[in-house]
This record gives sequence, structure tokens and C-alpha cells, in this order.
Amino acid sequence: MPRYTILFLWLLAMPFLEASTLHLSLGANPSRINPLLATDSASGEITNWIFNGLVKFDKNGTIVGDLAESWEFMTPTILRFHLRRGVTWHDHEPFGAEDVAFTFHLSQSKKLFTPYSSEFRYVDDVRVIDPYTVDVIYKKPYYKSLSIWMMGIVPQHIWRHVKDPMTSVHNRQPIGTGPYKLENLSLSGDVILEANKNYFEHPPHIEKIHYHFIPDPTTQFMTLKARELDVGSLTPLQIEKQIDHSFRDYYRIVSMPGHGYTYLGFNLKRKKFQDTRVRRAIDMAIDKKTLIDILFFSHAKVCRGPFMPGTFAYPEDAPESPYDPQRAKALLAEAGYDASHPLTFTISTNANNATRLYAAQIIQYQLGKVGVKVKIRAMEWQAFLNTVVTPRRFDAILLGWSLGLIPDAYPLWHSESDKLGGFNLAGYHNDDVDRLIKEAEHQTDIKEVGRRYKKIFKTIVRDKPYVFLYIPDSITVVNRKIHPIEPSIVGIMHNQIDWIKP
Repeated sequence: MPRYTILFLWLLAMPFLEASTLHLSLGANPSRINPLLATDSASGEITNWIFNGLVKFDKNGTIVGDLAESWEFMTPTILRFHLRRGVTWHDHEPFGAEDVAFTFHLSQSKKLFTPYSSEFRYVDDVRVIDPYTVDVIYKKPYYKSLSIWMMGIVPQHIWRHVKDPMTSVHNRQPIGTGPYKLENLSLSGDVILEANKNYFEHPPHIEKIHYHFIPDPTTQFMTLKARELDVGSLTPLQIEKQIDHSFRDYYRIVSMPGHGYTYLGFNLKRKKFQDTRVRRAIDMAIDKKTLIDILFFSHAKVCRGPFMPGTFAYPEDAPESPYDPQRAKALLAEAGYDASHPLTFTISTNANNATRLYAAQIIQYQLGKVGVKVKIRAMEWQAFLNTVVTPRRFDAILLGWSLGLIPDAYPLWHSESDKLGGFNLAGYHNDDVDRLIKEAEHQTDIKEVGRRYKKIFKTIVRDKPYVFLYIPDSITVVNRKIHPIEPSIVGIMHNQIDWIKP
């Protein structure tokens, strides 16, 4: 066959050749694809593909440059960023320092209602030095002065003329600098992203990402089993009881410690919980290993304290809380509780989370073995927040918090956060912890922050405002054809632009 005929036939076939596509699932519709407004998980996930911050985490959890090439502290309160040259927005307009300054000022605008504005509470101003240099002026030294710039930067040329940023069409038609750009956001909820051929690192090898809108977790699992998704999550029950050898042959299973923990928190304004012996006794009477075995088929780790293992804030000698029911009984007796006068309290939790509800029942049983009488109160999530959590109408609550690579102890543990709308739900007050939090906030050396945070960790564990229970594993499955997959403390997606799907 003549060469030109072969070429002609190949060109005819090109429209029918399927682009390399990564198939994922999405459990909810993204509301606003805007880094300043993406407060739900679906919006956040899509936004992260489309926008870049000045810095990011690498696979080791170290802060490295993203849109910023380098940075330096000119003084303890002036952080200078040197931006990458040659970066363009998805519409081919050039990125520069004016975009960084504009993003900061937009985040502080009275027209924009965003919880992320508090991240910049210590920023006094952002000044453009030249098209590729920007100075961030802080009111005082701040340990998160660098990490807050993981916030995605938005384009000034798109947003400067927008009158109402909350309702702007650009929240659904985003223009970013990221490795992927939005191709389609359908009414059915499916989202299709296409590779940014001009991405400053290099174009992603996988040409498209197709998010299938599957709100039901059971349907997600069935779609995964049908091999219609390339990446997905499994529950411990699914991995232990509901998959077969063919599933394991098709998918690689990656199990890593999750980024969240569950705790039993005491209301320290209740007199019964102001006695440290009572809190210690409850902690010692809960067998956390058994809890994990029952709830997670061992796919979880015992939580030892408030900060994430493997980070600068986690002590090398993190204290353990031993399971010791006999010592628990003795402590309760010292505190004045016995069979004729038992300790009684109610555990409140949200009924929507079956795992937490089962955990409450197991804890109820275990505490019963040392003579503690526990009732369980389970409520629908919004009612639980409005009538129990926010007004602090509880004895003890069973809840969870996320774990960040750069923790901020202030919202949960500083006494100033013990207020209406604050997250210090236990009402925890410790002068040393307050002082250490404030000292750490105004450091720029992460080692000095870590030294103080390790002390905070140990003090909180000693005081026991919470019983720290467990950190569930994150169980991810990936199509074995995709490579290279490099699991790390930040997950598996950190090198996605290097992935190849044959």
C-alpha cells in the first residue's frame, strides 16, 4: 500500500482514537471552582487540578516552590517571593506578581465571604516589587507565613471587573495555571478536565480526567468492581470481605495512615470531668486496639495525640495510654465512684456516621466493665451541630478532626477559642499551652515551632481533655496499568502529571 494512502487512513482514524483518560468518581456536585470559595470536598478536588499556589508540599511533606521559584525572608516580617517566569493562564495571558497581590486583596474583600480569609489574618499587605517579585508584609512574625501561600492564585485580568464574586460565572468557568483545565461541567454532575499543554512543569501524560458523578458509595464500589474507574477508595469491610483475586489482580492496593482522627471529648465545664483522675480512668478503660480490630479489621492506628504522626509537631517519644481496667477502677474509687455511686454520663455523636455510632456502643460496653454507666445520644448531623455541639450541651462527644502536615493548635486548644462558634469544644484551658501556641505562631524557624508543638502535644495528652482513639487508614486502589505510583505522606496524586496510562 502506498505510503500516502497509509497516512491518509491514519488521519481519518484519528478522531476515533480515544485519548488517554483517567477515570475517577465524584460524590457531590462542585459548587464553586475557585480556590477562595471551594469549601466543599468536591469543589476543592476539582479546584486543585486547575489552580496553583505559590508553594506546595512535595512527596516528603516538605514545602517546595510551585508558582514561586524561590523565596527569602528579608526581615522576620517581610517574605519575598521570586516567581516563575513564562507561566501562562489557561487563556494564554501571562501570570505575574499583580495576580498574587490581587488574589490577596480579593480574599479580604467585603464582597467575598470565605473562611480562608482568616489564613491571612497576620498579613498587613502584599506589594509588587516588579513583574516577577512580590513582598508579603506581615504584622508580626508568623510560623505559617509560607504555608498559607498554598492557596490557589486567581487571574487579575479575569476577576478585577467582577462585581459580585460570589455569583460570578467564573466560579463555574475557571481559568487557572494548573496542569488541567475545565473541558466540561455537565448538568448530570460529570466533570471532564483536559491536560494543559502549556503547563510550566510539563504537560500531563494523561490527556483527560473524567470524574463520574456517583453520589452513592455502594454504586461507587460496584463501578470500581466493574473496572470502570482507575482510582477509588475502599472501606476496611470491602477490602477484607467483598473483593476477590481478580479485583486484586486489576488494582494495586495502597494503604496509608489517614489524615484524620476520632476522639472522645469531655465537657470540662461539667464538674465530673474536672477531676483528672476521672478522665484518666476513662482513657485506661477503653481498649483502643480492640476498637480498631472490630471497627476497621485492623486497618487503623491508635491515635496518641492531637498532631499528625511523621510531622515536625509529633514527638519521637509520643506517650502511650495503656489499656489498664484495674488501674481505671482504682482511679474511679479515688475520685469517689463505686458500685453504689457509679460514674454516669452520656456520649453524644452524629447518627449519620455508622462507624462512630458503633464505636460509641463498644466504648459503652468497655466502660461498663469498670462500673461506668454510659448512655448514647445520636442525632442527625445538622441538629447535632445546632443543639449539642455549638451550645456545648453535652457530657462527652464522639467526633473527629482532620490532621494537617502543618498543624494550627490555636483553633482547638487555645483558651481564646473557648467561645461560641470556636472549636475548643472541650473548654480546655492551660496557661502553658496558651503561651506555647502564641510563641510558636510568631516563629519563622519551623524547628523552633516544632520544639514548642511537641511540648503542646505532651501537655494535652497528659491533661486528657480528649481520649484520642484512632486514625483510620486511607485505602486507595489504582489501576495496575498506571505508573509510576509513589505513595507518600501526602497521598498518591502528588506526581500525577508523570503518570502514564497505556
